[in-house]
Amino acid sequence: MSLDPAVARGRLLVRGALDDVPAGRDVLIAVSGGADSLALAAVTAFEARAAGWALRAVIVDHRLQAQSADVARHAGEQLAELGVDARIVEVSVGERGGPEAAARQARYAALDADPADVIVLAHTLDDQAETVLLGLGRGSGPRAIAGMPAVSGRYRRPLLALRRTETEQICRAHGLTWWDDPHNADPKYRRVRIRNEVLPLLEDVLSGGVVEALGRTADQIRADVDFLDALAARHDDLTVAALVELPEALRLRVLRRAAIAAGAAGDELAFTHIRAIDTLITGWRGQTRIELPGHVSAKRKGDRIIFGPTPMAG
Repeated sequence: MSLDPAVARGRLLVRGALDDVPAGRDVLIAVSGGADSLALAAVTAFEARAAGWALRAVIVDHRLQAQSADVARHAGEQLAELGVDARIVEVSVGERGGPEAAARQARYAALDADPADVIVLAHTLDDQAETVLLGLGRGSGPRAIAGMPAVSGRYRRPLLALRRTETEQICRAHGLTWWDDPHNADPKYRRVRIRNEVLPLLEDVLSGGVVEALGRTADQIRADVDFLDALAARHDDLTVAALVELPEALRLRVLRRAAIAAGAAGDELAFTHIRAIDTLITGWRGQTRIELPGHVSAKRKGDRIIFGPTPMAG
């Protein structure tokens, strides 16, 4: 019996993404019960046996639906059939940033707390295309359009080149049944409308291949962003004289790094904030301070840009 092409492709992607992970290392898979993460578990379990990784999974229960505990339990049972030990972690989802952002924050907090050497996530090419379009629509700059990186610290995303239809096929090939989160069909979420309305229209208008094209765009922009970020990391002189000599693309990145180092909330720090800080250098008219997310402010003091806590009102 021949190997299912989607399974073969998934295994190859995992093998390539984790080829630097030595035998015996603790590899953790983040599982939701959906097709993407179950497919990732199936192909990673196969590769783990050959590579000798200590593979396990964490099932994050966001407790946002009445049946979430049943979904988590069923996912755990299927992981056991794949030979993957799993534990269920219940998280409390707050309200900061809206429901999607709050759920993501709670999920990553649970994953960050795990001591695994490598954490494997199941984002697909479809997820990447949606992320690029959302970033483009917000005008968030090249970092947002660059989408999700394949590697970010301990985190790996092996399936960024795989379509969502392929993860479903991997599940079918392994006899796995997945859960369709009702939030993924709720049009009140922008990502859902991007997925169900915008992308199909673009595919029609542009004669197909849009998801793949957006993925390639993200890869190309990320290479540029990574290069410029590496250059920015070499510049820590925040004097106006030094900053004004830098090209704008580099200066803005230096300011962003300094703001985050001072405690600004990186996930809320927008291009408009950085541009406002830049006016302290390029459009100085005696401004008092630029307030940033995270209760941090930037101001010009003499010939230097400094960051510090935003004064409390009253």
